Amino acid sequence: MALPHLLIVDDSVLVTGALRLLFEESGYRVTVAGNVTSAIESGSRDPADIMLLDLTLPDGDGLAVIDSLRERSAQPRATVALTGHDDDAVRQRCMAAGCADVLIKPVPVSELLARVRSL
Repeated sequence: MALPHLLIVDDSVLVTGALRLLFEESGYRVTVAGNVTSAIESGSRDPADIMLLDLTLPDGDGLAVIDSLRERSAQPRATVALTGHDDDAVRQRCMAAGCADVLIKPVPVSELLARVRSL
């Protein structure tokens, strides 16, 4: 049986390194992208089951990844937005874009694992 595929989109090498380790040890196949462009390329080439998506990326708004992957018929089954902005307007924008959930950074490891497992 194939491992569930997780696409982690975040521009922090420390964050992506830690999340890669956490999820690989938890039984996931992990792909990492550090910006909008590489997330679209990676997600189109090898569609993920779940995407963890930072909203603030060096080359644009992370939510653009959702639309681009949808246009390419490569949208993950579920996307979880990760943001440092605990703001209702941000949450509403994420949900309108198609996110299954919005988690505020820093996210406790147990909560992040539970959310991804539930999806």
